[in-house]
Amino acid sequence: MHSPARHRTTLLRRALQIAVVGLFAGFIGWALASQWSQVRAAAADLTVTGLLLATAAAAVALWFNFLSWRAILTDFGSRIPLHAGMRIFFVGQLGKYLPGKLWPMLTQARLGQIYRVPGRASVAAALLVIAVSLGTGLLLTVCLLPLVGPDSFDRYWWALLALPVAAVGLWPPVLNWGLTIAMRLARREPMPRPLSPRGIGQSVLWSVLAWLAYGGHIWALLWGLGAADGPRLVFLSIAAFASSWAIGFLLLVAPAGAGPREAALVVILGGSVSQPIALVAAVVSRLLMIMIDVAAPAIAVLLANRRLGGKPPQPDQPGRTDQVDSAHRDRSAAG
Repeated sequence: MHSPARHRTTLLRRALQIAVVGLFAGFIGWALASQWSQVRAAAADLTVTGLLLATAAAAVALWFNFLSWRAILTDFGSRIPLHAGMRIFFVGQLGKYLPGKLWPMLTQARLGQIYRVPGRASVAAALLVIAVSLGTGLLLTVCLLPLVGPDSFDRYWWALLALPVAAVGLWPPVLNWGLTIAMRLARREPMPRPLSPRGIGQSVLWSVLAWLAYGGHIWALLWGLGAADGPRLVFLSIAAFASSWAIGFLLLVAPAGAGPREAALVVILGGSVSQPIALVAAVVSRLLMIMIDVAAPAIAVLLANRRLGGKPPQPDQPGRTDQVDSAHRDRSAAG
């Protein structure tokens, strides 16, 4: 049973989560209501082509995130079949919509047991792919700021503070040192294999491509809403989404960054496009991301079940020899 102090702490954390999400959601709601006629007109201008391009770009970005995670897991020595990785990653990602940051990694660790992925490797991969995404997103933002406008550094100078931290934090010797210390403190076995420059390099590459695709989906929405086109809008879209995602993530109380990310996106885009267009782009972006986050695990589960003859995999139990052998054969074929 939970102690009264722990129960009070849980209630306080939930109340804080509701307050933060409500604050930022209230800002978005107030902005929509105060400019409803302009927002409605802007939404009516959104072209089907822009919406389809944005959907495709967001789906590609999620796929690149999956490949970034898979590169880390493979570097730890867990070379699993593609369909198995899709099931673990995409189903686990649904946990980000629950309060707290632990649900995705716990779900991925549970699903990884089916394919004999060590739990510590699953949890470490889930944490590291977030660190890689955060680091590459901030690095990309800093690199693109000069291309967005001459006054960008005056407004977003704080992004420069992340440059040395992100660069050092993504260096394999630092990551391996941190994992070694973490395993000792947790009294767990060491990681199956240390991270290599090649594995981290692949993860970073896929993560950068993911940010470019995420920026592309914002650009497609802005373009479809009639915003002035040009290279600057592309650079702005990438930097705006990457930095707003980082803000949403760092505010740990907001599930999936809901509220803070949209508010930050509106503020950052508001200096270059009209606020009604920025509001519509932020809201439609969130809806597209939810739709893709729900569709991806459904597709992944269908593919995994099809590979297993229509029978969903179960955790290691007596009688599962055939499924485990099949997973090993798939792993060997992938290698």
